[in-house]
Amino acid sequence: MAKALIIYAHPAHQRSQANQTLLDTIAGIADVTVHDLYEEYPNFHIDVEREQALLLEHDIIVFQHPVYWYSAPALLREWQDLVLVYGFAYGRSSQKLVGKVFWPVLTAGASQSSYSEEGINRHTLADFFIAYPQIAHLCGMRYEKPCEIFSSRQQTQAAIQDVANGYRDKLIELLAGMTHG
Repeated sequence: MAKALIIYAHPAHQRSQANQTLLDTIAGIADVTVHDLYEEYPNFHIDVEREQALLLEHDIIVFQHPVYWYSAPALLREWQDLVLVYGFAYGRSSQKLVGKVFWPVLTAGASQSSYSEEGINRHTLADFFIAYPQIAHLCGMRYEKPCEIFSSRQQTQAAIQDVANGYRDKLIELLAGMTHG
């Protein structure tokens, strides 16, 4: 049976209706583990061996987080630097993540139109997260197009729930696809 690991990184989780709705909507799906980095490592002392073991136990790796200054929150960046190292995630002699799925799930406070060449951010959200498809490529993982919520603080609960339902459906689809071939 395929398993999914949601690596959740939000330093102010209690203020995020969008991320809470996403998590609530996938709660109860069999073989899905939600791993809250800020709850697990409030002092940023990451247990690298434990994190690598979690990656090995799962087939689908999801990075779920808000967009902070055009990047991932600090603890997720630290996690990437310490956990996805040469000799484990990539390298000539060892690529332990080959064949797994990598899927970013991003929430942005700004509008989708602001993430365009004409918008205030001058780039798409994907442009700011160009490292994600490259991480997947380097590690031999299959990259899935990000799930994105824009204007996350201004969206209605119904609009957020629509995206969350799509997130749940896609996660179930990925789990089924990894199980059956």
